[in-house]
Amino acid sequence: MREQARADAIVIVPVASLEQHGPHLPVEVDSILGETVAARTAQKVLGKGQPVLVLPVIWTGLSEHHMSFGGTITLDNAAFFALIEGVVRSVLRHGFRRIVLLNAHGGNENALRTIVDDLTPKLGVPIVQFTYWYAAAAAIADILETQGGLSHACEAETSMMMAVHPDLVATDRIPLAKSNTTPDLIDVVGGGIHMWRSVGSRSSSGVLGNPHAATAAKGEALFDAISTKLADKLCNRDLWELPWTAETIQD
Repeated sequence: MREQARADAIVIVPVASLEQHGPHLPVEVDSILGETVAARTAQKVLGKGQPVLVLPVIWTGLSEHHMSFGGTITLDNAAFFALIEGVVRSVLRHGFRRIVLLNAHGGNENALRTIVDDLTPKLGVPIVQFTYWYAAAAAIADILETQGGLSHACEAETSMMMAVHPDLVATDRIPLAKSNTTPDLIDVVGGGIHMWRSVGSRSSSGVLGNPHAATAAKGEALFDAISTKLADKLCNRDLWELPWTAETIQD
């Protein structure tokens, strides 16, 4: 590990969740997919000649909006912030300076951005954070047939699970994903407005999207496209050399 730190290896920390994913998928979906995306991205980063390490997935996050469904474990913001800071501080103490928080759960997005904004000046090291389906949005949209992007227990997530863990996909239960749904906030008032809503208030099955269109081949294509796009971004030298602070106070 010390040699990897001296070689300025990129450290990828997958951050996910443990929560319901409808009637047909297990609660570990985000953790399985996040860890798989991280591992496949790391393989392509290595193929570009960059040293890289992947930490074990952080398997719980902010999932209060899923708590009306069984099988969900959530942290509060204070615990989540402390957990991520502890991991980042540990990595820094071993001499690494290129840290990536790879998010695999939508509920973590806002908190992780805030954590990065807090820790970067506090620890004096720039930290990269992204949610993989936003960082590879165009590549994902090109593969999906019935959705514009990745949602929840949907065409994308179900396909990806079929590709890596078909034994954990209850295909006979996919018809149960059809349920009563309510409109999205953006459909009611347009963009630029935020309001917390539980998943149960939006979908009685806990599914957002169309798992009926899922296939294993589509899932494999998604993993390949996502990991290619992420590796390209992480191996961009300008990302790590971009100025992130001013050394002196400007008059």
